[in-house]
Amino acid sequence: MKLGKDHFRGCLLGGATGDAKGYGVREGGKDLISDNTQQSIFSADGIIWADARAKRKGVYAYVPCLFYSYQKWYYTQTGGLADKAYEFIMGGEILQYDELFARRGEGVTSLNALASSIKNSYGTVESRINNLNRPGCVIRTAPIGLYFADDPEMAYRMGCDSAALTHGHTQAIVSSGYMAALIANLVQGKPLADAVEAAVARLDQSMLGDTLPAELIRRAIDLAGTKKKPDKAIESIGEGWIAPEAAAIATYIALRYENDFEAAIHAATDFSGNTDGVPAAVGNIVGCIAGSLEIPPDWILDLELAGLIIYGADLLLKTQ
Repeated sequence: MKLGKDHFRGCLLGGATGDAKGYGVREGGKDLISDNTQQSIFSADGIIWADARAKRKGVYAYVPCLFYSYQKWYYTQTGGLADKAYEFIMGGEILQYDELFARRGEGVTSLNALASSIKNSYGTVESRINNLNRPGCVIRTAPIGLYFADDPEMAYRMGCDSAALTHGHTQAIVSSGYMAALIANLVQGKPLADAVEAAVARLDQSMLGDTLPAELIRRAIDLAGTKKKPDKAIESIGEGWIAPEAAAIATYIALRYENDFEAAIHAATDFSGNTDGVPAAVGNIVGCIAGSLEIPPDWILDLELAGLIIYGADLLLKTQ
């Protein structure tokens, strides 16, 4: 049975609360989100924009709309536009939220990629913009998986395409496709283990010549079935500073703690590695399974931009 409102909200709120717990900054009574959640919000904006545009004009332009939404994020972070030709994005509703203009985390590499994407030119799977393999592109794909819940194959492809806009390394591209497909499989109602297997099977079909992402996911699956201590299990996967390691660590933690959202986030914020990014991916996965009602209410109440995140989840659901 396809999952509904609580699970769409749980996926995005789970990612944001996990991100906030990993980022660990509190201000004005709120747990602040990092650039990971900022980019996820702009992913949702781009997909919703593409859907609305298609209903008006009959043409789907997912990749350009995602690109221009990430250019909106670039504007919030730099105060300028990469190209004057992008001035048409300035009327976007999302730019009314002052909190999105805060500089958070280490999104400099994505910003550099967006800065170089001028004259409506951007990175693609076929034409790489750089060799970036940071995990930010994986973490921002959850809205894509939610939107393409009826078509995990398309979720995979769009996850790859969205990553290639800023991240050119093969491992980053296919790891993002895997994460989007995993979320789509979960929304279809597949148990987590089956959803992971289906997503990694799709990864096998298009690894673009690099087997490491699939190898790490399968290592995560095997480790989740053992009694090995979580910190040691994660250590055997990596530190999560590159995209395939982050995707695999998130998969391991989700498999290990799929029925306990708090425990999953605590595990994601308590290992020696990328505790800024991995908790967001874990939150997306486990939050999608559990639904928003299983996320501690005070975590949501204390979360910066929780209302906007819920609004985005509900809009994604309405496109189904």
